[in-house]
Amino acid sequence: MATQKLILMNPMRQIRIEKLTLNIGAGKDQAILAKGEKLIEQLAGIRPVKTKTQKRIPAWGLRPGLPIGLKLTIRGEAAEKLIPRLLAAKSNKLKPSNLDEAGNVSFGIPEYIDIEGAKYDPEIGIIGLQACITLERPGYRTKRRRVRPAKPGQQHVIAPEEAIAFMGERFKTRFEEE
Repeated sequence: MATQKLILMNPMRQIRIEKLTLNIGAGKDQAILAKGEKLIEQLAGIRPVKTKTQKRIPAWGLRPGLPIGLKLTIRGEAAEKLIPRLLAAKSNKLKPSNLDEAGNVSFGIPEYIDIEGAKYDPEIGIIGLQACITLERPGYRTKRRRVRPAKPGQQHVIAPEEAIAFMGERFKTRFEEE
């Protein structure tokens, strides 16, 4: 009991949001890509980055350098403000399958008009997007630092149960099977 209290009080054990990533896959359809770019810019206020193909896949009509998607990484306070709006589009209900083994949360929103504060734009039409919330603890910098990068210890990795508790406490999100 006393050790659990010490673990909870330890500031290195506190979970925080590292980043929020928004993605839209368009394939080779450049019209969807333009609509998606306008949508992400409207939601976040930041211009997204185009993702380009690396390989040639003739059956799909893809060639190297062809833009096929959009991505945007949001950190800090902007991510904290956008996450509740995205979760409200899913009625604050997610499935346990939306978690990975590192405790990150990923989910899709089929229609952007479900997002709180987003208005229908006839130029965009109806398209969806994917959102990924990356969670971390203080000290994760060890895996990204330039000098002597190291893997975080197994006790420092966020378990899915801890991510469920964090999301429930912070954003009132429920994880249940349908």
